[in-house]
Amino acid sequence: MDGPCGHLDRVRDVEPSADGCEECLRTGETWVHLRICMSCGHVGCCDSSPKRHATAHWRSHPDHPVVRSFEPGEDWWWCFVDELLFEVDSAAPAPSHSVR
Repeated sequence: MDGPCGHLDRVRDVEPSADGCEECLRTGETWVHLRICMSCGHVGCCDSSPKRHATAHWRSHPDHPVVRSFEPGEDWWWCFVDELLFEVDSAAPAPSHSVR
């Protein structure tokens, strides 16, 4: 898969690990928006959320640099390493969580 990000070689076909932020669901926390790791499927909360679990996941797994929005109707991607927001035209529709 070619694109504006230099790390798309790390992208895999993934299944979401949860229907919400994994860590927040375990601890009873709340989140603002969700992101899915495109290397392993980990679902974490965004940097506007109190715990910022998507970024924490990347810091713990620097070989997982690309996330995708896990919000209904959003098709954007983010590369932590390149600090780049982009879309991949050839990508399947974005996965998303159930509306709560």
